[in-house]
Amino acid sequence: QVQLVESGGGLVQAGGSLRLSCAASGRTFSYLAMGWFRQAPGKEREFVALISRSSIMKSHADAVKGRFTISRDNAKNTVFLQMNSLKPDDTGVYYCAAAPKSWPQSSDEYDSWGQGTQVTVSS
Repeated sequence: QVQLVESGGGLVQAGGSLRLSCAASGRTFSYLAMGWFRQAPGKEREFVALISRSSIMKSHADAVKGRFTISRDNAKNTVFLQMNSLKPDDTGVYYCAAAPKSWPQSSDEYDSWGQGTQVTVSS
């Protein structure tokens, strides 16, 4: 497994921006597909974004498409989530996750998870 530590969460007004970071250690980062998930209070965890090992492929959930962008820096073992035009519905705990495969198809295929960072968007 890989150790993942998220940072960058906080309280922001609707329409604002945040940039989440997730630092990885313990495994060769460039071998891992990386994803972001979130969980709102009382709701199930949901997929937010996914990036392939070499950044060639990216996927974003419909709810965040056009507002959020996932990226990674393999030299720094870090994955990012740039979040713009934030809405109150974006409030939740954001988790990064690592999958030892090229393109995971479900959350079950991720074998390492961070502790999460809280994002709160006020209206």
